[in-house]
Amino acid sequence: MFRMIGFDLDGTIADTLPLCIQAFGLALSPYAGHTLSEEEITATFGLDEVGIAKILAGDQWEAGVADYCREYERLHPQVVPDLFPGIRELLHTLKDRGIPLVLVTGKGTPTCRISLKQFGIADVFDEVLCGSDVAPNKVDHLRYLLDKYQLTPEEFCYIGDTATDVDSCDQVGVTCLSAAWQDGVTQALEQRNPGNVFDRVEKCGAYLLEHCTKPQ
Repeated sequence: MFRMIGFDLDGTIADTLPLCIQAFGLALSPYAGHTLSEEEITATFGLDEVGIAKILAGDQWEAGVADYCREYERLHPQVVPDLFPGIRELLHTLKDRGIPLVLVTGKGTPTCRISLKQFGIADVFDEVLCGSDVAPNKVDHLRYLLDKYQLTPEEFCYIGDTATDVDSCDQVGVTCLSAAWQDGVTQALEQRNPGNVFDRVEKCGAYLLEHCTKPQ
């Protein structure tokens, strides 16, 4: 039984990836010297905004990060005003049952805080662990959580929307449930994570509630 549930942010609890791409394009293109393509931007994903800005804005990365955070906050209410349907209810249901919830994201701390404030869920998570400008760090975060809360890998479950989330969980031995509630991703995720892919939040929630237990 799961005694702690971890969630990814971008693409899992909210459709924030288009917001990230738009804000990066507006903020960093002037420093890159050309209009950044979506492919150029997404190729850097896995790092936080500092790491991305260092790649795309070079020596002017600090100004680029500041501009990105401003654009991200400005655009957020109009581009992504709320969570995916059903996520808010799922989080509160799990919380009400006494299940510890953690957010493990590749985002940097500033934009993570902006999103949590926008969605009004800053107080839902027992821990919020953010990304690194050096390398993807979800594996390290998952190991940290198991150690801190004295959990076995079988007692932790992570919900993410990418194959790399599955890879990270595999390295630690924890279960990854793949969030496929966006169109066109189910088949690819099913090939990588067979039997653990959910195309609706409600289905994922039902599975979690059936397999969770409150820590002693």
